[in-house]
Amino acid sequence: MDLHLVFDNLTNPALLFFALGILASQIKSDLEIPKNSSKFISLYLLLAIGFKGGQELAHSSYTADIGWSLITGITLAIVVPVYTYYILRLKFTVENAGAIAAAYGSVSAVTFVTAISFLEMKNIEFGGHMVAVMALMEAPSIIVGVLLMRIHSNGKKSHKEMLSLVKHAVTNGSVVLILGSLLIGFMASDAQAEGIKPFTTDIFKGFLAVFLLDMGITSGKKIGALIKKGWFALLFAIFIPLANGITVAYLSSHVLNSDGDRLLLSILAASASYIAVPAAMRIAAPKANPSLYLPMALAITFPFNITLGMPIYMWFIQYS
Repeated sequence: MDLHLVFDNLTNPALLFFALGILASQIKSDLEIPKNSSKFISLYLLLAIGFKGGQELAHSSYTADIGWSLITGITLAIVVPVYTYYILRLKFTVENAGAIAAAYGSVSAVTFVTAISFLEMKNIEFGGHMVAVMALMEAPSIIVGVLLMRIHSNGKKSHKEMLSLVKHAVTNGSVVLILGSLLIGFMASDAQAEGIKPFTTDIFKGFLAVFLLDMGITSGKKIGALIKKGWFALLFAIFIPLANGITVAYLSSHVLNSDGDRLLLSILAASASYIAVPAAMRIAAPKANPSLYLPMALAITFPFNITLGMPIYMWFIQYS
């Protein structure tokens, strides 16, 4: 593997701010990003990437790559929770296995945004339709995770409760914002898009750096709680995403032509949700332990993907 690619990624200012956040939490610094500010930045990142994706999509003609990207993404969102659930059942309860499986079948929008920053740094092109792929992968895994819990649990959910859960997954704020921004970007003319470019593009990397600083602080605080849960959770949070990412990076050559699209699809397969899924699991699986699935996704899988994962997947893409 090209070590220069790894080094360049690790010295990316945004990732260094993430490392600073972890350091601040470990030395017990009082550094923190106000919750309201953090929420605003996360909404901004989703809005900006959705809008830019819509603009890219508006200037793209429909190709087989778009169709295969959508089919592959949705398939992954269904298949990954199923196979990971049965691995997790070796150590965890039905509820915990279902919640973790849903998290690893779903996606991390922030990991996706960081991957886009990585591609832009390397001047590698990617399709705007990948934003739609990301948005469409979020809800199916939540539904599959809950169905697995229902199948293997003595207590069954009512039809009304299942409908409520499906509605919650589909109308989740992040899904609505990313799809809505994608549609608005698609509809906007070039002149209209240029008018808000300073907001959607020029300040994007700065906001990403601040958000990753906040993620670093949060991750650093949760690492200790996860370590207490044992090595199985730690190994799962690294090797399952790595296996997913490498598999998609390698096999995607058969259906996709763009290296940028292949990396984004790989990172979506490798990432884990720590926003949408935890919110859904509060309703669907109140007995599932948040101190398991949340730090696994946020404190282990997220930093692994944005530091070492992306260069590894890119290496497999370039040499497969």
